[in-house]
This record gives sequence, C-alpha cells and structure tokens, in this order.
Amino acid sequence: MFYRRVFRAYQLLGRASLLKTKQKTCDFNSQMIQSVFRTVSARYKTVREQLKQHSYRYKNEESKWIQVPRDLNWLAKPIQFRRPQADLVRQSNYSFVDGMRKISITTLGKRTKLSFTDKGFEKYFTDDWKLGTAKLIHNQGKWFLHIGITKEGSDFDTKNDPQIVGIDRGLRFLATVFDSEGKTSFFDGQKILHKRKKFIEIRRCLQSKGTKSAKKRLKQLAQRENRWMTDVNHRLAKTLVTAYGSHTLYVLEDLTHVTFNTDDLPKSLRNSHRSWSFFQLETFLTYKAQAIQSTVVKVSPAFTSQRCPRCGLVEKTNRHHDTHEYWCKQCQYRCNDDRLGAMNIEMLGQEWLNGVKHPKIEKLTTAG
Repeated sequence: MFYRRVFRAYQLLGRASLLKTKQKTCDFNSQMIQSVFRTVSARYKTVREQLKQHSYRYKNEESKWIQVPRDLNWLAKPIQFRRPQADLVRQSNYSFVDGMRKISITTLGKRTKLSFTDKGFEKYFTDDWKLGTAKLIHNQGKWFLHIGITKEGSDFDTKNDPQIVGIDRGLRFLATVFDSEGKTSFFDGQKILHKRKKFIEIRRCLQSKGTKSAKKRLKQLAQRENRWMTDVNHRLAKTLVTAYGSHTLYVLEDLTHVTFNTDDLPKSLRNSHRSWSFFQLETFLTYKAQAIQSTVVKVSPAFTSQRCPRCGLVEKTNRHHDTHEYWCKQCQYRCNDDRLGAMNIEMLGQEWLNGVKHPKIEKLTTAG
C-alpha cells in the first residue's frame, strides 16, 4: 500500500517537477534526491520478495492448512530507515582519485576527498571487475562503502556432460551432497545447532528482563548472530564451489512456501528451521558458481525425501526420523535419509539437463 502510494505519486508528478520541488525545500542536490528514491525503492522490493517467500498459513474449519500469498499490502506501517545510508552512483556520486589512494564523494556541501582502506579487497580494483552503484553506511561510529561489482564471464554450458551435484539443506547437516559420480559428502551442523541454542537462551533471558540495557544488548546480539550466520553460509558456499570447480550444475530444492518437519529437533530449536537463512546460502552459492562458469537450478521439493532411488516407490512411512534412515519396504533399499534427499535432487538435475523445464517427482504407490 505504502509502496504503491509513494511511487505512484512519483510517476504522476513526474521526475523533473518532483526534483525541482524538492530542491526548493531541502539542501539535497538532484543526485542525492534520486539516491533517496533508489534506496527506498530497493528496500521495498526486497521486503516484497521476502513476503513472497513466507506465505500466511492458517487452518480452516476442516483443519487443513491454507496458504495465502503476502505482498506489501500486509505491511502495518511504512519501512523506517534508522541507520544513515545513501546510494552513490559511480562517477556521478563517487569516484577514485589520486591513483586509487582516495575516494571522492558528493556531500551536502562540496565534493569531499577521503582516504580509505581496502585490505583484502585489492583484487576487485583491477580492470577485470566493473564497479557499480555503492551504498554508504554508517555503523558503530565508522563509515563503510559497499560497492556492487560485476565481471564478465562465460555462461554455463549444458553440453559436454557437466558434473551434477544434488544438495539437500537442513540443520542436522547443513548440506548433504550427492554428485553424478556417486560420491556423498556431509556438512555437519551439530556445532551450529549448539551455538543457535546458546543464542536463543541468551535472547530469552534478555527479553524477560525488559530493561533499556537489555534491549540494547538484544540488538547487539542480533547483529552478531546475523554476522555469524552470514559467515557460515559464505564458507559453506565457497567450500562447495572449490570442491567441484567449473562446469558444474548445482541442484537445490525450491524452498519457497515450504514448512519443515521439526519433530526430530529439541523443542528449544524447533524455530531454527524458520530462522536459518537457507535463501542466503542459495544466493551465495549462485553468484559464486556463476563466477566459475557453473550454475544453480532449483527443483520441486515434493517427495524428494520419500522416493526410493532404486524402485521408484514413493512412501512417506519409509522414512524413519528417529533413526535418520530411509528403508524401502518394497525393495528393501536402505540409506541415510538426508543422503536419499540429495540423491533424488541430483536425479531431478539430470532431468533438467535433459530438457525438462520443471522436473518433479510424481507420486508412485507401486514400482514404476
């Protein structure tokens, strides 16, 4: 609702007249005013995508779960920007001068030259990388410039038998990987679960206090937990692309609108499946794969944990959550349940490579 009002008004007034009006009432120049609209627009688009990822669920009179897609009309109030930030366009709002030793930035007064540190990021200032729009952010007394970068590279080639890697994501194992050569890898998540439990306990304790200092500590705790989650996902994505290299098809389940079964998790951790950033891992893996001429494809998660890879039987009761085992009652095939999911995901990747646009496992109650 707010999104439509703001940007509908922007369209009706016209960019030129709106910029002229704003310039009369504030000290911003035209570039800064457009930066405001870019920042606000980008934030609403992000929130809109996040709402799409999490539908509203409720039980109807027949005790069946109903999913209702959410959009920006579900927002109770406009998005607020508490942290100072600005979007800066390359060359127009910022540029590097003095042999890349200083950065020149547009401010409310005049163009200002500042020193900066790029330790660990030197390689991104070479001719191979193209610098784009940057975001200037103020955090804990320091200013950070987040620059979007792009690099031209070859697209993923579906020919010449690329390696296929099926990845089943979870919390007991952050990722279970099965490749087209029949090899399986497990990325243990027990330490992650233990640390998540500590964060939850500290958060619960602080929330019960309700003091001003406790609220401040909660905010700091949330930021630290987010940084930790981001680091874990970054390292996992980097490990995967390093292990398989270029010309690889990574296959993931499309977890949009998916609710996880948390029966095998302790009660204190049953919210972890909803709060862990699986989408972030998917994003990191996607751009890291594209950088080495690989790609990521998403497939339907339906029945990936129920299908027997030997006889094709789909049966929910074949999976035993208490022992983390899949045991087919028809052909007696036995396998770790997470490995089985990765095997079926890899199989769907094979179908996608053979030309099936939306590969999906069809439920078979008998061998077929």
